[in-house]
Amino acid sequence: MGCSSHADLAKTPRRRVSVNGVIISHDEIAREAQNHPAQSPVEAWQAAARALVIRELLLQEASRLDVSAAPEADGEGRCEIVEEAKIRALFTREAHTPEPDDEACRRYYQQNCARFRSPDIYEAAHVLIAAPRSNPDAYRQARETAQRLLSILKSEPGRFAQLAEDYSDCPSSQSGGKLGQITVGQTTPEFERTLLGLQPGTLATDAIETRYGFHILRLDRRIPGEVLPFDVVREDIANHLTAYVHWIAAAQYVVRLAARARIEGIRLPDPTSLRVACGSVEA
Repeated sequence: MGCSSHADLAKTPRRRVSVNGVIISHDEIAREAQNHPAQSPVEAWQAAARALVIRELLLQEASRLDVSAAPEADGEGRCEIVEEAKIRALFTREAHTPEPDDEACRRYYQQNCARFRSPDIYEAAHVLIAAPRSNPDAYRQARETAQRLLSILKSEPGRFAQLAEDYSDCPSSQSGGKLGQITVGQTTPEFERTLLGLQPGTLATDAIETRYGFHILRLDRRIPGEVLPFDVVREDIANHLTAYVHWIAAAQYVVRLAARARIEGIRLPDPTSLRVACGSVEA
């Protein structure tokens, strides 16, 4: 379900929400709720209230510690507002986190090798008999044509390139139906399921039905993926570990602040349920 409307949120309980006596108005929570898609207006309201409570908690602490910072812009030119800059500076000062060293990065690499494997590459060819499902007659004729061509290829596989050139509605017809090198995620789910189940040099036993029409598929070659060398992925691992450690530290810091604050009207989750990103903390 998408973001809840103001009309729906107006029906939610008007609980007093405050942080150390500073009230967060119902209207402010309703506006914030548009940024928190949820299954119901009540859930959206609660998520928005938690986010604003955490924000107020952090801003109060930044003021207490006299923390300030100049707003910064990201790589796309979006600039922080003053409050966001203060929260970022507060985390930098108070939520101390060590940078991952080479040993930590190597340990993560060894424990998660599968994550750093290049994808399998498939070299395949197909014949596409295109037809929209919205046209039943054309769709039926396309099915019949595909089945007839498939029957021919089962007994005369050497005619694949010729039939692709003569019948296929895909631009690959100009190269005998060859699709080049493809990987998982580049084709439709139905096409991909069949592709992954084929052995190199074999033809799919049935025409594949997709939103484009009917495909006759042949797998020519599968090139297995390989585990990428540590040096290639070391920077990505370091960035991942840094972000994760910062997330944990920021969430734990928020919980410590909340433990000694007077919060009314909403209950904050435990640290593992908090989302921390770009200097802000959300529930």
